[in-house]
Amino acid sequence: MGKRPLVRRRGRGGNQFRSTSTGKVGSKANYPRFPLSEQHEGEIIDLVHERGREAPLSKIRFEDGSVSFVPAVLGTKVGETLQFGLKSTIEKGNVISIQNIPDGTIVCNIEKHFGDGGAIVKSAGTNATIFSHGDGGVTVKLPSGKFATLNPKNRAMIGTLAGGGASERFFMSAGNKWRSFRAKGKKYPIVRGVAQAAYVHPHGGGRHQHVGQSSTVSRNAPPGAKVGSIAARKTGRARIKERK
Repeated sequence: MGKRPLVRRRGRGGNQFRSTSTGKVGSKANYPRFPLSEQHEGEIIDLVHERGREAPLSKIRFEDGSVSFVPAVLGTKVGETLQFGLKSTIEKGNVISIQNIPDGTIVCNIEKHFGDGGAIVKSAGTNATIFSHGDGGVTVKLPSGKFATLNPKNRAMIGTLAGGGASERFFMSAGNKWRSFRAKGKKYPIVRGVAQAAYVHPHGGGRHQHVGQSSTVSRNAPPGAKVGSIAARKTGRARIKERK
């Protein structure tokens, strides 16, 4: 009898592979669902750290008494007031639709679809740039260097997200790294297939650590064999073309 590969067991979605709920704020860090025509103000009453998230969160209390958690930008302080709405000023921390943000402005926590509360550019220390406004939408330059054209109604936060450089620190021990990955639901440590036993992984076993057959498998391969290069069009080292 063999054993299901680890990637197959993780895909089933058991509790042992999910991120823990300990240390979480209990709600998503998204914008509140205010209507686009309304103007609101909120006071930052606390800056909190959520386990598994590198960027700090601003705990904001609005005039109606509701409380929301939103990723904080650089320079955020407790007691500051943030504005939400089309008439908000272009200052750090304020949330405005990208149709009202001038070209060249640094933004973060941008909505991919209107009303989702912020889905892209949410990593610590990242920001995007409002590139241009056109008939097809607003073009935004993402941290990767790519450009994305979004709905003009989508909201964004002015400034650069706080917490940059957190991922550059050394863990110093395997236990700390395991706990960090565990909080995010990520896989650690990663064991090579050729280093495992034959009953655990299709690439395992043998006198030496080698795959033993082609590591490229079909897109329609059965779950027990769907490991390695899945439906790869190219494998091996790419040849560098000579520049003319």
